[in-house]
Amino acid sequence: MRRFILPLILAGLLSACAGQVRPVPALPVATPETAFAAGVSAGPRFDALPLPEGAVERTLAAFRISCPALVRRKDASGLTRPEDWRPVCEAARADLAANPAAFFTDNFEVVRIGAGTSFITGYYEPEILGSRTEVPGYSVPIYKRPSDLIEADLSLFSPELKGKRIRGRVQGESLIPYADRAEIEGGWLKWRGLELAWAADAVDFFFLQVQGSGRLRLPDGTVMRIGYDGQNGRDYASIGRLMRERGLLRPDEANMQGIISWLRANPDQGRAIMNENKSWVFFRELTGPGPLGALGLPVTPRASLAADPRFVPLGAPVFLETNRKEVNGLWVAQDTGGAIKGVNRFDSFWGAGADADVIAGGMAARGSAYILLPKGSLARLTSGTADAQPSPQR
Repeated sequence: MRRFILPLILAGLLSACAGQVRPVPALPVATPETAFAAGVSAGPRFDALPLPEGAVERTLAAFRISCPALVRRKDASGLTRPEDWRPVCEAARADLAANPAAFFTDNFEVVRIGAGTSFITGYYEPEILGSRTEVPGYSVPIYKRPSDLIEADLSLFSPELKGKRIRGRVQGESLIPYADRAEIEGGWLKWRGLELAWAADAVDFFFLQVQGSGRLRLPDGTVMRIGYDGQNGRDYASIGRLMRERGLLRPDEANMQGIISWLRANPDQGRAIMNENKSWVFFRELTGPGPLGALGLPVTPRASLAADPRFVPLGAPVFLETNRKEVNGLWVAQDTGGAIKGVNRFDSFWGAGADADVIAGGMAARGSAYILLPKGSLARLTSGTADAQPSPQR
């Protein structure tokens, strides 16, 4: 799961607003569960891709951050092996700042997963009012990860459950679901000393949880940065989609600002709708570089993507060409997200501040995506060798 920012709450809502109406099939349609099932084929040459100014330099810097994970981490997509990345990362560590485009041309080949058709949303690092202590005006608790939250890797019990994890708590001799949002809002964790800080506004904190990381502007003007440190294991639900389906928003209100305005104007009903998203995120204070992505490494504004690791090696460069010029160019897949599932589904990170809020909140781009793999990867993948086709990740 994405270790810092959860999927944008408007992903489903914004795609509908963009006029992309997808009919519901009459019969269930099987979706590919691996890059191999989707199909892997050669893309264009890297030097034929249209690269916006500054994108290559920014991406190379972000890629270097990925290297410690790439050379030791098993690739869930099955597209690469740690040894494939070692010579690439050695080259990335060299002084290539004078010609970063040559680094990508010399070390990577471009591949297409499936048809290459992509959908990209956005996420950012919000800043809200907060306090390290509970004082007047700051009454919304921000909780640390509780010690009784248990995470179980189900693949340890059956190979058929590879990739499946559940979270809960032990009661007696059973593992049961952890408290949901409504229970936690009702005080389920109160008096346990788990308060990391206090937010001034419940709606602002809800959206910070959706993003999974953020900044607290403290009463003295300083900033406290907090990051994802676990989730209660309950399903995430998009309240934007729920509100749209129930006719609570007019078409001109179908954006994050419209949702927030409605929640503030209807506090009781808004609280009930927010509680329909049973997911709750726990936080820790961040004191070093960050925010942190799913690799446990810092993500870079306008360079880092969240992706589905079944289809994209985490740490790999990705080229996007879409109907939104802001997102076009070269990125690095360094994060994951609960709603970022499927072939060529991405979430772009825009950093912090008002501009990031606006761009991420309105991002719903469609176009083409290409994955950059170390040279020689495609020949190995298409040779039919056994280690190139892992069992499906469910």
